[in-house]
Amino acid sequence: MNISLPRNGVVIVRKRIGSKAAIMLAVSMLVQTLAACEDQRPTDELDKRGAEEAIYSDPGLAKYNPPIEISLVRNVNEDFTDLISNFPGETLEDNRWDRLYEDVLGIRVKYEWTAKDDLYHQKLGSALASGNIPDIVRVNAQQLRQLANEGLIQNLSDVYEHYAAPFTKDVLSQEGTGPFEAATIDGKLMAIPETSASIEGAQFLWIRTDWLDRLNLKPPKTINDLLAISKAFTENDPDGNGKDDTYGLALTQYLWDPVMGALDFMAGYGAYPNIWLEDDTGKLVNGAVQPEVKQALAVLQRMYRDGQIDPEFALKDGRKEKALIAEGKIGIMYGEQWGSFVVQSSYEKDSDADWQPYPIVSATGELSKVPLRFATTQFLAVKKGVQHPEAIVKMINLHLEKNWGVTAEYETYYSTPYPAWQLSPVTPAPLRKNYEAFLQLEEFRITEDEAVLHDEAKAIQKNIDAYRTRNDITGWGWERTYGPKGAYSIFRKYEKNNQLLFESFVGVPTEAIIEKQSILDELKNKTFMNIILGRPIEEFDRFVEEWHRLGGTEMTSEVNDWHAEKGRKTQ
Repeated sequence: MNISLPRNGVVIVRKRIGSKAAIMLAVSMLVQTLAACEDQRPTDELDKRGAEEAIYSDPGLAKYNPPIEISLVRNVNEDFTDLISNFPGETLEDNRWDRLYEDVLGIRVKYEWTAKDDLYHQKLGSALASGNIPDIVRVNAQQLRQLANEGLIQNLSDVYEHYAAPFTKDVLSQEGTGPFEAATIDGKLMAIPETSASIEGAQFLWIRTDWLDRLNLKPPKTINDLLAISKAFTENDPDGNGKDDTYGLALTQYLWDPVMGALDFMAGYGAYPNIWLEDDTGKLVNGAVQPEVKQALAVLQRMYRDGQIDPEFALKDGRKEKALIAEGKIGIMYGEQWGSFVVQSSYEKDSDADWQPYPIVSATGELSKVPLRFATTQFLAVKKGVQHPEAIVKMINLHLEKNWGVTAEYETYYSTPYPAWQLSPVTPAPLRKNYEAFLQLEEFRITEDEAVLHDEAKAIQKNIDAYRTRNDITGWGWERTYGPKGAYSIFRKYEKNNQLLFESFVGVPTEAIIEKQSILDELKNKTFMNIILGRPIEEFDRFVEEWHRLGGTEMTSEVNDWHAEKGRKTQ
């Protein structure tokens, strides 16, 4: 379960499945069962030992002898510093995952350098520009093509085919063919896509229900209801301290943050500024330049002008804005399922602070579409000349095996309940695992049969029980995400009601996207922020004109060429 900011900032830097048909068949059957989330582990100890031997004798998990060394660079920001403090005696280069990779695979992890956030990205950009790249490097789609065009990275087609375990192949294919299409250049797989679950981008409305109760308000059914709640939270002293010191809606300087962002507020107006979608004619259009965005920006501008949004939000990142939530100054937040661990900060300081997730709402009162951006944006590329390019695939295999495989030790390597998985330089995961865990917990709540709970769900239930029976604060957020009224109970309704709006363009970034996307994104972000802060709403119209002139028209044409070709292939 993801309970921190997105998995950015790690870059790796250096450093046939089965030898017998019978072993291949056994392993394949086991991992297929795992991938289907059935988790039917061998019950006979002899069978289990045989399965383990088969798995670890496979080339995809074979140990290097003598050991090899890989070096990495990493974004060691404040979130990571907070994380490592929860593991006494462990450090960036000496932790449970480092030791596991060396003990099982003979891979020694070493970091060449570390940096924080902007400085990290600057240093990485300089390395890419100079060609002085790490042996294995995490890059975005544009950087991947840059490295491929300059001949600095190697073809991984055969490496992936021969060393990726069946379970790994299953997991990395769960987003469809899009991630591998994006990593394929001229018919060659030039990187391993770090597939991410689009469904994890689903957002919810997190609201302080104790404030609702104090002001005699009901949960929102429409955007107008939400605006009335925001106004009341700002003006009617919901904390009862007699001071004018509270705000309605949380926002940060990055409008598209997965928590405390404006993305799904805009979705309530039918505005989807971060995805490509089909219009009424079947053509693909970019959501950022559609007229619905203008309406949403105008409303946010009024909320800011009326003091319902922190007046300094444009200068604050997520950590600084979260501090206002912790201090009990904000009562509404849009955010993904792990938003529970953000709002938990206020409960930790005030046990009366009660937050609950609700479905996002629309201006019309109809069920709102929940935009889901194509989530795979990072790729692991290997520098040309590296002797063991398969090492990264082996690390991916082991990460999946120790968290969800036959030999899994979930509460050691994934959640303690602190997210130990983040200590690893590679962090693949089954893409529906969180939702599957929720469904198991729901079945358990009905049947009271613990046999329905697999490793992840067992660990989550233990955390929830700790909160309910001992008021252990560490379990509060888990209950708000996985409980009977938690975020995933709402996601189930999203899915049942066909509210999920997946991005329509999932292909290889086109030439225009590679060249123009960053410029247009910067223009979008600057214009939208300025409008919220008070610039004339007509600036949106000028933005649309500029967007098309600076490359948007070209991008749209290329995206629709891809869309038409995809349609022909599926006919």
